[in-house]
Amino acid sequence: MQNIYNSIAELCCLVISSCTEDFFVKYSCVSSDEKKRINLIVGEKIPALFSDKNCTNIRHISESDLNDVFFLNLNALSSELALEADYFAIVGLIQILDEALDSILQKKISEFQQDDFSVVLNTNRESTGIGLLPRCSCAWERKHRLAHSYNRMDNFLFNMLLMENSILGELIDKHFFLKKDLFPNFSTKKSLKIAATPLRLERNFEIQPYNEDKVQYFKIKYHECDFDSENALVWEKIQLAAKNKSDIIVFPEMLGNPKMADFITKKLKALSESERKDIPSLIILPSHWEKRRNTVTIIDKNGDIVCSQSKQNPFRAEQEGTGYLEGILSSLVVNIFHFEGIGRIAILICKDFLTTKYMEQLMRCFKLTLIIVPSFSTGSYDFRQSFDLCAHDDCNVVWINTCAAFEKGKEANFENIGYIRKRISRTDDEAQMLCKMPICEGAFMGKCAHDCVFYETISGV
Repeated sequence: MQNIYNSIAELCCLVISSCTEDFFVKYSCVSSDEKKRINLIVGEKIPALFSDKNCTNIRHISESDLNDVFFLNLNALSSELALEADYFAIVGLIQILDEALDSILQKKISEFQQDDFSVVLNTNRESTGIGLLPRCSCAWERKHRLAHSYNRMDNFLFNMLLMENSILGELIDKHFFLKKDLFPNFSTKKSLKIAATPLRLERNFEIQPYNEDKVQYFKIKYHECDFDSENALVWEKIQLAAKNKSDIIVFPEMLGNPKMADFITKKLKALSESERKDIPSLIILPSHWEKRRNTVTIIDKNGDIVCSQSKQNPFRAEQEGTGYLEGILSSLVVNIFHFEGIGRIAILICKDFLTTKYMEQLMRCFKLTLIIVPSFSTGSYDFRQSFDLCAHDDCNVVWINTCAAFEKGKEANFENIGYIRKRISRTDDEAQMLCKMPICEGAFMGKCAHDCVFYETISGV
């Protein structure tokens, strides 16, 4: 079978490289007569795409329809429309193919769920600058997401995720279609229960400054003697989240260690099937700093490591008027998690979320629907300012800080130790948009009971 997705990528590339934003503005209001004209043109050449002679009902095709005759006709029509520069008809053809491939794309999602990670559907990404994947739906995402804000080709696709290399830039994307049984109840309840914990007040590391190539940096050195107690505390939080039937648990930045992932995976694999039933489907471990990487490990409820996400943008600290840059190296790899009904999830570690260009790159290239932000920060103001950008894009945010970042004199910055910014419907109370996680009273006095876990539910709109 020839690659239908290569053909679509070529058509998308032609439109994107040939048409201005004004074209997409006008096409968003295409007339019924023009739609009829396009359907008749397409139906005459490729009748398999319609279920009636009037070409009004697009048919969900099967792989058996994608034969030599189909591609011969598709290539002939594509060449004809390109020669005539009939871009309205080309976009119409792409839309028809997007809808007609619905069943095949759903099957692709099922196939991708069996893979460790997935690559794009088309093999001509380098030459076209376009990557295509099946697009998982999202319970809180509007169908015409951002159609009034951005004039782009992907506004007109609903079953395929169109990713433009020009938006992604030098970043390297890896995609994980999470297994269907990982969130077994989502299809019925249409909601996610999130557990987030600041974990503890104590720091188990030292910040060490150093100079390199005329720049002042800092690195992190951990106290290995505390690893066992730290790992036991994280496991305790996971079990508590399980008792509260949480779907995802999120820990903050910097409070991990090199032995933590192995400890937690062994604990999970030792559980019986019944014991594992309520364990959070995804566990976002606290990041740890090692070999010039600040890395979060993501583990599923079965004790399998899904992947690791490295921080891309170094934090700039200031001490007595002197700046120190976090001495990390960017891997450029960004991991995107896909799940039907949830959409697309990404993890942006602290400064990654505050780096607006980077955050918007990911949000708009992948149409993110949930961003998880583990943080180690002396303030929350800048994070709150960025939340609204995400809500505007139908993207919810979970931000969790840690009391270990608290500094005397900055109590006002720590009134809340975390937030969940949710998209709500226009009829909901606006107070529901920002869910606050208040810091405990003992934190400012240096007391930590190690019992803070916050819960919030994100649901369909």
